[in-house]
Amino acid sequence: MKKGFTLVELLIVIGILAILATAAVVVLNPVELLRQARDSQRLADLDTVAAAISLWLADEPNPSFSDVGPNSDSTGATSCFFTASSSACTVDTDYDVDGTGWVGVNFTQVSGGSPIETLPRDPVGSATYFYAFFANDTAKTFELNTTLESTKFATDEDLDGTDGGDDAAVYEVGNDPGLDL
Repeated sequence: MKKGFTLVELLIVIGILAILATAAVVVLNPVELLRQARDSQRLADLDTVAAAISLWLADEPNPSFSDVGPNSDSTGATSCFFTASSSACTVDTDYDVDGTGWVGVNFTQVSGGSPIETLPRDPVGSATYFYAFFANDTAKTFELNTTLESTKFATDEDLDGTDGGDDAAVYEVGNDPGLDL
């Protein structure tokens, strides 16, 4: 008498395992989890840069966004900045903190050294997902923007619609009242 599993028994076990694996993937939704992770990085990056700019504004006796503006001779789509004369995003892939990066602030002027080592890059870095900077030199206000991609942050928690900014589809942080730069 031989002992073992029949082909039918093995097929039933394989079928049950396949159903459980499919259910686990549907419940966990790994694509959404990756989107949430990238959005968490975006939120942290913009908060870090906003804090660094606020420190620079408080530390610098005569802060000027205009004379430390970024250059615009780069190509790519990971970050950009806006100028007062243009409503279009000028792409910049320079991540230096000396005022030539995509944020027009020379962080090396902060007493004690730059609060950040390099400017952050968007986790995706595409025409849809990038970091943007705009400043008003007269009012000494600034705004940092990004687009969120996860359902949790963009729809369920509606971070981009409740951030106090003027664009419900863009996550905005900064010190500009109304975030309408």
